[in-house]
Amino acid sequence: MKNKRQVPFHQYIISIACVAFLAGGSSYIYFDYQYKKQVSNNPAQTSELKKVDDLYNEIVNNYVGKVDEKKLVDGALKGMTESLDDPYSSYLNEPEADELDQSLSGSFEGIGATMTMTEDLPTVAQAPIEGSPAAKAGIKTNDTILKVDDEETQGKTLSQIVSKIRGKKGTEVRLTIKRGEETFELKLTRDTIPLETVKGELDKKEPTIGSIKITSFGENTYNELKETIKTLRKDGAKSFVIDLRQNPGGLLDQVEQMASMFLEDGKTIVKFEDKNGNTSEDVASSKLDGGFKVKEPTVVLVDEGSASASEIFAAALKESGNKKIIGTKTFGKGTVQTVKNLNDKSEIKLTVLKWLTPKGEWIHEKGLEPNVKADYPDYAYLSPISRDKTLKSGDSSPVVKNVNALLNALGYEVNADSSDFSEQTTAAVRALQTDNVLPVTGEVDNETAAQIEIEIGKKIKNNDQAYDTGIKELQNISKKD
Repeated sequence: MKNKRQVPFHQYIISIACVAFLAGGSSYIYFDYQYKKQVSNNPAQTSELKKVDDLYNEIVNNYVGKVDEKKLVDGALKGMTESLDDPYSSYLNEPEADELDQSLSGSFEGIGATMTMTEDLPTVAQAPIEGSPAAKAGIKTNDTILKVDDEETQGKTLSQIVSKIRGKKGTEVRLTIKRGEETFELKLTRDTIPLETVKGELDKKEPTIGSIKITSFGENTYNELKETIKTLRKDGAKSFVIDLRQNPGGLLDQVEQMASMFLEDGKTIVKFEDKNGNTSEDVASSKLDGGFKVKEPTVVLVDEGSASASEIFAAALKESGNKKIIGTKTFGKGTVQTVKNLNDKSEIKLTVLKWLTPKGEWIHEKGLEPNVKADYPDYAYLSPISRDKTLKSGDSSPVVKNVNALLNALGYEVNADSSDFSEQTTAAVRALQTDNVLPVTGEVDNETAAQIEIEIGKKIKNNDQAYDTGIKELQNISKKD
């Protein structure tokens, strides 16, 4: 049995992901004491808890069938958290808590996609980790997982679904996915997924601009960002694009340290409000950022997949740092969770605070508006090609319509709105196969489907309106200076 990591109760988790990142502190004792005090001194509450105890004893002592007492307790605890109608609060039994703990390691084995629950169905919450099985298969943000290996996901908890999707490297998992009006099946081979959270490079056309992608706010993201900025500065970067698109959030202390880098000491990073309406705020300081400041011109990219900690970072730089936020409206998650070990290898993840922007706005279910609106081109939101069969002349289906739309986006002469695998489609597929040195069959098999998606990915990257807008913004600042 591996040693279980103990999680202090005050660990504020800002995440819509099943993956959680935890940190330490001293508020646990205060909160735990207050909870016990309320239970013991509130007669009505004690009476309600006695009803739970009485029901438990009634079932154990008199139910005619076999009773699994552990399962009975787990069901009661899950019922309590589910009655909150809060997708971010949940009771985790031992296997589920163990799954959460695995997310703290430097890597895990699975497909590399982060999910949340939307209308009781698991939904991909952010772009899959680059190079992961999910990324290679073409899974995208907002894809809904209907089945895992032919087993319906409806009615299951997020932890149960994630446990089924994860597995040992080299094993396969089949996912039935719904995207818009289309439903398709993908077969993925699990792999080891590294949890690297920051990547940086100089812009190809403007080598004085550093491009930094932050995929989540993990245990070491502050240090990763600091080292990335140092390296880019040495390489000649004079300004930065911080890309938070499809970043679902992470650890509060990390985002505060990172935001503090870009703000003057004393400027508000984030405000909090508890259940009684009491407010507090955290401000930029050398204690947070270690004296490491980024004074170069900076813009931040966001989209509908930017949530929680990403929104805290963007709001702090927008309202306290006067930085331009570019992209589309963010996800809108304005709550803070804690994780507490229940002393029997189970855990509770509970929403305990609202977080507010520096100006006091609660963006929950509303999102943060960018200063400048810019998005990917429409074809970036097309579906991956379903791999359940080879597509050929004479076929007609929504999958073929998707192929036609993808081929049209790549510049081939096909009707993007047609559901028919026509002569035009065959000619376009042959041309694409010839261009990419593939067997020229005129049919869309796995290899051809993958190549179509690779080419689309290249075109999306070369037509990234939000990123290009960020580059132009920094160029304009440079000209003024």
